[in-house]
Amino acid sequence: MRIDIVTLFPELFDALQYGVISRAIKNNIIEINYWNPRQFANNEHGYIDDKPYGGGPGMVMCYEPLYKTIEAIKHKTTFTNCKIICLSPQGKTFDHNVATASTTLDQLIIVCGRYEGIDQRFIDHCVDETWSIGNFVLSGGEFAACCIIDTIARLLPGTLGNPESLTSESFTNDQYDYPTYTRPAEIHGHKVPEVLLNGNHAEITAWRNQHRNHKDD
Repeated sequence: MRIDIVTLFPELFDALQYGVISRAIKNNIIEINYWNPRQFANNEHGYIDDKPYGGGPGMVMCYEPLYKTIEAIKHKTTFTNCKIICLSPQGKTFDHNVATASTTLDQLIIVCGRYEGIDQRFIDHCVDETWSIGNFVLSGGEFAACCIIDTIARLLPGTLGNPESLTSESFTNDQYDYPTYTRPAEIHGHKVPEVLLNGNHAEITAWRNQHRNHKDD
């Protein structure tokens, strides 16, 4: 899968150079490209934002540099199975089902907003969907994009060392994960549930299924 990220701060994605996502990049399971809309600004200072019509606080990212960035990405690629998404608290909630459906894409273009937002005309006419990772506000879309990329990439074949890990994770089959423990069997007077130590795999599976639906509020 090819992932193109439109961002003013590509350095914020350094976190993707670690762990299983780094391995997915090295193994060509995903290819990540960064596009800074400042390169497509129509002024010598590289400004890509302006004051909002109607007044109000902050600045708004302009239509034209973002549009030119998307056009440059399209000029470089020929994928037809592509989706352009923008990140916003007002968007559709990104969840396990959305992530799974996205694994069938050949290309995903993620537009990371900044400041007070993006000119709505760009969202209306250049973006396929708007996604949200929750009902809260971040300084920009970069950290949300990292979450989305991590989630989708680990669902792609070959990313995880053990493919069976996917079948037992949270949200698989609309269930949360079960509690996990490791050695020692007792520490500070706290013991591992006895059923996990008896070697009876049927009982262990039953115990895990019983405890899958627990979620702390």
